[in-house]
Amino acid sequence: MATTAQFLCNSSLHPSFHGRKPRNFSQNSSFSSFSRHGYSNSNKILRFHHSTPFVRAMSSDSKLGTKQIEIVYDPDERINRLADQVDNTSGLSRLTLFSPCKINVFLRITSKRGDGFHDLASLFHVISLGDKIKFSLSPSKDKDRLSTNAPGVPLDERNLIIKALNLYRKRTGSDKFFWIHLDKIVPTGAGLGGGSSNAATALWAANQFSGGLASEKELQEWSGEIGSDVPFFFSHGAAYCTGRGEVVTDVRPIPKEIPMVLIKPQQACPTGEVYKHLRMDQTSKVEPLSLLEKISENGISQDICINDLEPPAFQVLPSLKKLKQRILAAGRGQYDAVFMSGSGSTIVGIGSPDPPQFVYDEEEYQNIFWSEAHFLTRGENQWYAEPSSTLPTETE
Repeated sequence: MATTAQFLCNSSLHPSFHGRKPRNFSQNSSFSSFSRHGYSNSNKILRFHHSTPFVRAMSSDSKLGTKQIEIVYDPDERINRLADQVDNTSGLSRLTLFSPCKINVFLRITSKRGDGFHDLASLFHVISLGDKIKFSLSPSKDKDRLSTNAPGVPLDERNLIIKALNLYRKRTGSDKFFWIHLDKIVPTGAGLGGGSSNAATALWAANQFSGGLASEKELQEWSGEIGSDVPFFFSHGAAYCTGRGEVVTDVRPIPKEIPMVLIKPQQACPTGEVYKHLRMDQTSKVEPLSLLEKISENGISQDICINDLEPPAFQVLPSLKKLKQRILAAGRGQYDAVFMSGSGSTIVGIGSPDPPQFVYDEEEYQNIFWSEAHFLTRGENQWYAEPSSTLPTETE
């Protein structure tokens, strides 16, 4: 009896975006759906519908006509069984949060501390450029699993998201672990606090899944163990930060109608290297509280946007100084202020959402990152909500 066997492999192919989205990418998908609280959630965990390969084995006998035996192996079934375990034992099982970055409208370095860190005084403000992070409860009771679209981002305990989740469990006794996907939009090494924001967002998420075991004040206090910039994100979005950055005082936010453009070269500015080149005798002598007062009275202007880390950053990355000078010259009358954020390497232009024309025209800036943005805040007991209009791009 002659028997033939066939093995068929099938895979549903779905387009995916790696890196930054083009400016015309639609954000009206379910992935971008958020409630007014800044997140979307579901009582049912995400199901997989043939988005992964399946294998079908068929056996037929030519003497018996069309009679055949079919065996199908579908790995999606196993994932869905795990999802059912989560659904049957929990309330909230899935959460998608916006994780916005920040800029330093001014940044004064006021002294060097005995522990090797520096004291600063800075106006931090959340802006509308950010990542998106998907959290799903995991059946695992011993490990979080992190994935991302961004190459080079660590997926283990070195990642601040994992550090934040470990810290939350340590502080609260929670036994919840997570599957996390980070859709990375904010460039790294940019002085925008993207990693710090991810950590704060993870702490907020863990607290939501646990029914609010901790207060926002406790989350803010604990978050200083992860990094100096993390506590700021538990402000309402605008804060005067002192100490190493962890002493956070809420201030009146800057109107969100004021546009800006962020321009970052491919090269990053390592924060440690920037501080190594910092000379305290070359820092500004302007009283930081006077800068805060001027912004409150008159708005943003070039003389207010002081960053004491610009000179050392320009030593580490001379091309960054050239970029700022070119933006200032080309954008005369276009921008109210042009300055570096944090320790670099992002240059911010306040007053216009558009980059200067040379960013489009010159080959030197072919792969530069830029994005329009605006100031952003959050409501009480809400996380930051994703705006619908901010789309980053790279020139080509």
